Amino acid sequence: MIQINQAPLQTIKITPMGKSDTIWVFLISLAIIGIWAVSLFFFLSLDISNLHTLTLLPAILWQTFLYTGLFITAHDAMHGAVFPQNHQLNNFVGSVALFFYALFPYKKLLKKHGLHHNHPASEIDPDFHDGENKNFLAWYFHFMKGYWSWIQVIGLMVIFNLVNYTLHIPQTNLTLFWVIPSLLSSVQLFYFGSFLPHQEPVGGYSSPHRAQSSPRPVLWSFITCYHFGYHKEHHEYPRVPWWKLPEIYRGAVGGEGVKQESGPMTTDLVVGGSKNLIK
Repeated sequence: MIQINQAPLQTIKITPMGKSDTIWVFLISLAIIGIWAVSLFFFLSLDISNLHTLTLLPAILWQTFLYTGLFITAHDAMHGAVFPQNHQLNNFVGSVALFFYALFPYKKLLKKHGLHHNHPASEIDPDFHDGENKNFLAWYFHFMKGYWSWIQVIGLMVIFNLVNYTLHIPQTNLTLFWVIPSLLSSVQLFYFGSFLPHQEPVGGYSSPHRAQSSPRPVLWSFITCYHFGYHKEHHEYPRVPWWKLPEIYRGAVGGEGVKQESGPMTTDLVVGGSKNLIK
């Protein structure tokens, strides 16, 4: 069992998600996966021989943004937010998103994410630095080392070559629109989802979640990392899907008295026959 304990907030109101909200979360998750797949297919089949390199930059950034969306979708699934009424469907969507992202095993990441929420910014937290090398690059490589495996690397290399030789997709297309965006996405997720939010501030951590939020405008927050910059709010209300985080952030900043759902915010995720409780 993975138990993620969260200290309840008393100042923010959360309107419980109804059936319509649940459907929207599910449809948005499917839309991100679908748009990523269609976009990747289009760019892999594009003849770029006569295109200037600079004209390809927006396409690379677009694919990077969609790759980040895949991971954010899987992350919401880890908290049971993609489809709370059906654990199997919720976890299936999360598994598919992680597989497309980089062949990540859903169960393994679910366990690691549980440690992150239970012990944020500590030596037990798999997303945190090693305690000595706190700069961006050292922390990033330590972070990546904890999630990547040789099986994934070999698997991705096999897929790369199979697609290249059997479907005759040029290696340049595969590199520009598949390999590079996935790597850039990992940097984006790390920078906005781990490095900035969990850096120890001057004077030390003031929250039990050891996280802070970045006060960006909503549009910029969405573009940078699907509102993952509102990170303190995510740790306080992990079941809230990414697109509702601005509402929680505005309530916190504006000091609006909001009514919390009665009882702790919990959901049961059934993974491999065992129940994982995420609060």
